[in-house]
Amino acid sequence: MTEMVYRLGPGCEVDDVVEGNIYIGKVQGFATFGTFVQLNDKTKGLLHKSNVKTEKKERDTILVLVNQIRPNGNIDLREVIMEEGSYETKLVSKKVVISKLSDLRNKLGRNITVEADVVQIKQTSGPTIFTVCDETGTEDAAAFTEAGVRSYPEVQLGDVVRIFGEANKRNNQVQIEVSDMIILRGEEADHVRARINRALEERAEPPADVEPLVDSEVLRALWPEMRKLAKIVRRAVLTQQPIILRHHADADGICAAVSVETAVLQYIRENGGDPDMDNFLFRRSPSKAPFYEIEDVTRDLDMMLKDNVRFGQKFPLILLMDNGSTEEDMPSYKMTEVYNLDVIVADHHHPDDTIDKYLLAHVNPYHVGGDFGVTAGMLGTEIARLIFPGIEKKILHFPAVAGVADRSEAPELQQYLALIDGKYTIDECRDMALALDYEQYWLRFNDGREIVKDILNINNAADRHNRLVALLVEEANAAITEQVETMMPHVKEQVLESGAHLFQADVEMFAHRFTFPPPGKSSGEVHDVLCKKYAGEPIVTLGLGPDFAVIRSRDVLMNIPQMVRSMRDEMPGAGISGGGHLVVGSIKFVEGMRSEVIAKMIEKISEFGVEEL
Repeated sequence: MTEMVYRLGPGCEVDDVVEGNIYIGKVQGFATFGTFVQLNDKTKGLLHKSNVKTEKKERDTILVLVNQIRPNGNIDLREVIMEEGSYETKLVSKKVVISKLSDLRNKLGRNITVEADVVQIKQTSGPTIFTVCDETGTEDAAAFTEAGVRSYPEVQLGDVVRIFGEANKRNNQVQIEVSDMIILRGEEADHVRARINRALEERAEPPADVEPLVDSEVLRALWPEMRKLAKIVRRAVLTQQPIILRHHADADGICAAVSVETAVLQYIRENGGDPDMDNFLFRRSPSKAPFYEIEDVTRDLDMMLKDNVRFGQKFPLILLMDNGSTEEDMPSYKMTEVYNLDVIVADHHHPDDTIDKYLLAHVNPYHVGGDFGVTAGMLGTEIARLIFPGIEKKILHFPAVAGVADRSEAPELQQYLALIDGKYTIDECRDMALALDYEQYWLRFNDGREIVKDILNINNAADRHNRLVALLVEEANAAITEQVETMMPHVKEQVLESGAHLFQADVEMFAHRFTFPPPGKSSGEVHDVLCKKYAGEPIVTLGLGPDFAVIRSRDVLMNIPQMVRSMRDEMPGAGISGGGHLVVGSIKFVEGMRSEVIAKMIEKISEFGVEEL
């Protein structure tokens, strides 16, 4: 029969030691009368020199038999020699009461044991800080070996651990001062992980009583997917998974993203998050293009990998708003797949089904028979309410601002405007939208968090909000007026076979560059002037640059994503890419094929019918 050798587990004391059993110990030190042997960090015995059989040095492993446990708790040991493979090892676990992280404030100064998932590991100049998560919350556990030295190097992100220590407060934050930590494995780890997951699933579920703000068939049909996306965001917060929110850098994208930003930051604080750590747990980054560019994903990956190394953070959840639905996102999604990143999308651009395999959730009105009239700002506001309902009053005007910014004709816009009747007029919403576009142009890649708050009046500083918006609108309108007056004499017109008027506006040769309004908005402003001049008639406006074209249309049955795909197939040497909404979008190409691409584009547009009046 195989001999049994015991290993005294963390937290075990003299009462857990049995006379006559053999234990694995570690040599702690030497005295004239014998050798001290640690059975674990709390329990040690004396190996009398008469019972020593081999030469050992400090920290060597040794097998010892317990001869006697004296009334005063002293343990007498005898060394035994056993061949490796001739015995089995069994861990002696102390039966302890497992504390919940949410209870630590009530147990300050007391020894506790917790079982949790390791969600962050940060090495400081002093202790190693393990951020751990159980079914009730998230807290830090500080372990110290020596200054700047990694404690428990075997413990990695995602491990399930049992921590023994004392609950204390440091810098007004609750933490565990670790005396020991072991990695749970096998069924024991599975059991703890399943228990935590069950609780997190329940905690992450958005409130059941939150319904859409307006009566909308599209939103009702999208609601299950919106709840799914909100749940993924809430779970990321509960498990300390960082969130990177990428959004199109226009008023609609900003309204979508800032509504979710407001909800997430509040949800972090409500769940014990440190306000000073917001930037580590949540980042909002504007994207110039209405899709997730390689430049964007490269920046995100670089930052993500540095944070993983420097701060021991998990890889982030990527949330894309007002972008992320199109085939143009594919190259970036392939990059996220390499790193096994979680990606979710809330967008209103015409979706391409090929990207869904990369996404955990995809909210898009086209999936339920809607269209781009239900804007990203409308979707973002509803999702934000599912993440944290308490911010509803702060962001109630966001859908209206987003709707007028994107010129939505959906019935939902009128309902959202009705919700803020008496607080904001439609003209005030337009002013906020223009102010956002103007200020974001100068912010470039910066989120401008506090300036954006003032523009959208989140801070409730009405006087500053009014003065700031008025100033930005004045500057923006002056720049737009000058740009349009400069461009209009150079606009070329032709009438297509369909009866639609097609206008070409060169935004490279006959417009101010590197200033506001940028080419896309310049094209839109020229298109607005032409729509007023040719009221009731179908119109397409092309804003042409050296290697791009911006397309705006009215009453023409366009399908820009389809047109881009067919042009790309028919002109393999033109480097064509692009897309957008069905009737508003852009195309990129190589400059050497500019004339050919423009001719082909006009040919394709001529094939589209017009709306019957």
